[in-house]
Formats: sequence, structure tokens, C-alpha cells
Amino acid sequence: MRRFSQRNSLVTLSDINITPLLDLAFVLLIIFIITTPLLEQGLNLKLPQGGLPDTKLDPRNIRTIDVSQTGQYKYQNNFYYPEQIATALKTEQDRNANLIVYIRADEEGAWKHVAAILFRLEKAGVLNVSMRTDPTEKR
Repeated sequence: MRRFSQRNSLVTLSDINITPLLDLAFVLLIIFIITTPLLEQGLNLKLPQGGLPDTKLDPRNIRTIDVSQTGQYKYQNNFYYPEQIATALKTEQDRNANLIVYIRADEEGAWKHVAAILFRLEKAGVLNVSMRTDPTEKR
């Protein structure tokens, strides 16, 4: 009678099953695809009516400042004071002469908040400023 050796049962598996790893990679990819657009949003603003539709500009030359009804200033997905924004934009304008600053302000907000950022930008020497409106006519 032949005896079976114990060595055969201790042999390690040299194959790695990559199916669970691929499942995890695809789930993470789907999560990143869904959440990335949510990170790029500004403030929820209702822009005033009027103006013409935009002309095509290079998006690398555009910087946007959102001004809320309560006077919060959002620039590059962070809240700043007007002085900080003006300083940062002046530095960028020194590097890029084609820089255009868009100011998006809520139509229900107080004019003093928009005037404050305009004053700081003018004082810093940031020249190309555009007030954004909603060009579509709502009926």
C-alpha cells in the first residue's frame, strides 16, 4: 500500500486571482467619475438678466470670483477676503497679460459686496474685469 506524502498538501498557490482587484479598480473609477464634477461647482447664484452670449475665450485665461448674497467671496473653490483675491489675481496678471476676471454675483445680493471686490481689484491694478449675467431671456 502506498502512502501519500504530506508535502503535496502544503504546496503554495502561485496564481493570484485578480478579479477582485479589477472589481475594486472599476468601483473606484466610477466613484471618481461621479464625484469630480461636484468638486468644480461654484456658489449657487441667480445671475441678473441681460447681456450678450459669451464669445469663445481660452479657459486658461479666465478666473472667476463668486459673490454670494451674504458677501462671501469664493475664488478657486475656496472662500477668501477681497484683499486676498486681489493680491492673488495681481500676481497672476503679472504672469499672464491676457487674464480676464469674471465676477458672478447674485442678483438679490447687495451692491456693496460687488463694489468691494471691484474696488480691491482696481486698487491692485487688475484691469480686465467682466460682470457676468444670464444672457438668456426667461419667460
